[in-house]
Amino acid sequence: MKFPRTIRLDISDENTFPLAASPDEWALTGTFTFANSEPHQLSNKEQLAFRNGWLGVDSFGRSTFVVVAKISHDQFEAVVSRLAGHIFENYGAPNMLAALDAARSEANYTANLCEHPLDTMLRIDREFVEAGIKERIRVIPKQREAMHTKIWTIENDD
Repeated sequence: MKFPRTIRLDISDENTFPLAASPDEWALTGTFTFANSEPHQLSNKEQLAFRNGWLGVDSFGRSTFVVVAKISHDQFEAVVSRLAGHIFENYGAPNMLAALDAARSEANYTANLCEHPLDTMLRIDREFVEAGIKERIRVIPKQREAMHTKIWTIENDD
């Protein structure tokens, strides 16, 4: 199974989001965390987290980019369990069973977004629309090695 893992290209996430995810955390889209948000009530950093932040499962901080990685069954179940506890404690799930169902649904949804080769970099874009929240996942193309200009050739002296 494949699942997103946070990646940090520089320190900008630490300055961008209220809480930055650490590198190499398993990550979810985390859009559910904004389900009851009013756009005008979000701080600047919260708005940036809304627009472009994946949710790290260890810290529950945000990351701008993730990469598609292999996840074991046990690791996936640990993600579900940790997320369920977070949902139960912070988002009003009536009981742990309901929180587990919501967490498994979120984790399965996120795993289904990873139908790309391993190490594919992804970003998320969100916006508030009349019907709720619109979410788009974008693939970041790999950088090709720079093309080198041939400035001379070697020829035989005949």
